[in-house]
Amino acid sequence: QVQLVESGGGLVQTGGSLRLSCAASGRTIGSYAMGWFRQAPGKERECVSAISWGGGERTYYADSVKGRFTISRDNAKNTVYLQMNSLKPEDTAVYYCAATRAYSGRYYYRINDYDYWGQGTQVTVSS
Repeated sequence: QVQLVESGGGLVQTGGSLRLSCAASGRTIGSYAMGWFRQAPGKERECVSAISWGGGERTYYADSVKGRFTISRDNAKNTVYLQMNSLKPEDTAVYYCAATRAYSGRYYYRINDYDYWGQGTQVTVSS
């Protein structure tokens, strides 16, 4: 079992930045693909970013966050990060971290591909 705990959410003004962290426990995530999802009120949960594992990690970004968000992982700390810059009000949502066992070099962006989820952290961007 993998337990995931997100942190770093909060209230920020438009144009501001936040860095989300996802700390894993229970197992090392070195061979897990990781993802960040978000869910706004009344909307479906969507993948904003994902990252594979192994040399030459591959990343995925939703079009809405490309150029503004950066996903990274520190396997030594068993932690995944999401750096969010130039935040917009439409980025307001609960952000979730997810993990799944995967082949090296593969990332996933579908909800059903992930086995483990955190409880989420609220990000609110004021206009």
